Amino acid sequence: MAEVPAVRIERLSKSFDGVEVLRDIDLTVNKGEVVSVLGSSGSGKSTLLRCINWLEQPDRGSIHIAGERIGASASGQAMKARELAAIRARTGMVFQSFNLWPHLTVLQNVMEAPVQVKKTPKAQAREAAQALLEKVGMEHKADAYPFTLSGGQKQRVAIARALAMSPEVMLFDEPTSALDPERVGEVLAVMKNLSAEGYTMIVVTHEMEFARAVSDQVVFLEKGILIEKAPPEKFFTQPETDRVRKFLELSR
Repeated sequence: MAEVPAVRIERLSKSFDGVEVLRDIDLTVNKGEVVSVLGSSGSGKSTLLRCINWLEQPDRGSIHIAGERIGASASGQAMKARELAAIRARTGMVFQSFNLWPHLTVLQNVMEAPVQVKKTPKAQAREAAQALLEKVGMEHKADAYPFTLSGGQKQRVAIARALAMSPEVMLFDEPTSALDPERVGEVLAVMKNLSAEGYTMIVVTHEMEFARAVSDQVVFLEKGILIEKAPPEKFFTQPETDRVRKFLELSR
């Protein structure tokens, strides 16, 4: 029997104020794959991620996480808040702007969701959080508060916090766009390590070298339409559309 995809999206569409920002998106991401989502500003990349974990509710189409439809039950009825929270917890989201809780230490930021949402005992959550901070190279800042950290350090803590819920899929929304250039590499290194460990990841990014080196598939959105999808070497060396060729030329 074929393995159930980590994420399956079918005919996903979303509009804001009458403007269609996603149109009939079909995308399958298998377990352990890294998919990079590219496109110019306003192409619908961030909206796609936000629909995957139901931070935005699509107008039509379906999204399945490990075979389970998010936002609606098998009968098509809207999920209750508790059911939605449970399936949403199977995705970890890393935002552009970190979104750390300023009144909590680094360690407390990573512990908070498992304790509050999963009711994990504090001692167990602390041990797991310390291991995750070590994974992202931030164990030495466990007792620091977010305001004392650089942008790169904040983003690494944000990654640890997302991992703390043991998600089946990690979603990254331009994780390096708010960073100083010298801090970009430290965040990308963590993401490359996660890829090597087999995490399933969907990454909205402008980092072309990262997308080429780490991705299993590269997706390109243009005005809300998925116009090209290919393995990275084919995407970057033999793009099928003039739009992608122009995008890559301008990105060099």
